[in-house]
Amino acid sequence: MDRIDAMRAFCAVVEAGGFAAAADRLGLSTSAISRHVAQLEGHLNVRLLNRTTRKVSPTDAGSAYFVRCAQLLADIEETEAVVAGAAHRPQGRLRVSAPIAFAVHRLAPAFAAFVQRYPAVELDLVLSDGMADFVDEGLDLAIRVGRMGSDTLVARRIDRAAMVLAAAPAYLRARGTPARPEELAAHDCLVYSHAASGNLWSFEDAHGVAATVRVRAPVRANNSLVLAEIAAHGGGIVQAPDFLLRPWLARHALVPVLAHWRGRDLPVHAVYPTRRYLSSKVQAMVGFLSDWFAASPAP
Repeated sequence: MDRIDAMRAFCAVVEAGGFAAAADRLGLSTSAISRHVAQLEGHLNVRLLNRTTRKVSPTDAGSAYFVRCAQLLADIEETEAVVAGAAHRPQGRLRVSAPIAFAVHRLAPAFAAFVQRYPAVELDLVLSDGMADFVDEGLDLAIRVGRMGSDTLVARRIDRAAMVLAAAPAYLRARGTPARPEELAAHDCLVYSHAASGNLWSFEDAHGVAATVRVRAPVRANNSLVLAEIAAHGGGIVQAPDFLLRPWLARHALVPVLAHWRGRDLPVHAVYPTRRYLSSKVQAMVGFLSDWFAASPAP
């Protein structure tokens, strides 16, 4: 058994979600991929994959093994690249997860500049407002606004997002404009499902006075863009990051509410599984985004 080939086959199955897709990716037969994985499981004396007629997924042992294998294979590829004279030039596929709105409004220009600087890197974006799993999605890197996920992840702060409260002018004419945070309890508030605080909204004024209010949520959604659009049609008061609400505020479809009270800022982190065997392409992206946002801070 060639252990490196077996590791490549196993990682391809996990990333692609099946033996046939892994075979297509590596240019091998399905039986060859299956044989590599079976030999690897026999060598380790542990089952690495759960196999059903509809899906292939890693076991707990397989998930842990996948992370280490992916790191090792990336290290081997970079070592070979150095020997071949490619120095530490980032290259290959870089699979990155990011929230939809943040990717559209803040990351898109940074990604465009990144691929121009590193043309040998193939950027594969996975956009979702949920907490994408590194193993299930085959991720190299994730950009997360607010919550980072597992405590085992390594995180580097690259930006921040200020939370803004807004509503449609028609809604405020009909329901009145709240002057203090506690008045929000009498209003229809639109709540983002993935927010760690739920329907507890916290604020601070210019003097450092803090206030927290439990809001009523007639609408919840796992995407802030739809909440902003509902608010623009008079559906209630929305709390969302400034970068997301800026287009609606610019055309006055939404107007700020409680402008003298600041919502809690959300940190933006680049996260990855481990510092060890960190590939040059991940290092390049993390460093690039850190420099990009430092030079282009949120308005």
